[in-house]
Amino acid sequence: MPSNHTELAALKRLLTQADRILASAPELPEHRTTACREVLTAALALTDDLLKQSSSTTSAAILGRKGGSATAQRHGAEHYRQMAAKRKTHGGGRPRKSSPNSR
Repeated sequence: MPSNHTELAALKRLLTQADRILASAPELPEHRTTACREVLTAALALTDDLLKQSSSTTSAAILGRKGGSATAQRHGAEHYRQMAAKRKTHGGGRPRKSSPNSR
């Protein structure tokens, strides 16, 4: 199940908060603070990337990519030929009003 924009934004806030806590905490032995900050920086970069991807691809855009492929598979090319023929012979729209003088 893909993550939505709200969940990713919450994750980014949590990662940012953890990074700030590490920045203000005293240094841990054996360069553990530096290693943690590097991991958090990478996680923040990944989260930013996922946020950019999720905001550019909406659900409607994902569904729209299908186009008429499912309909074309179901009905075939003949269906579209018939529809085009109907459009050419039957103009569609409302019928013209007949004026009282044109009898």
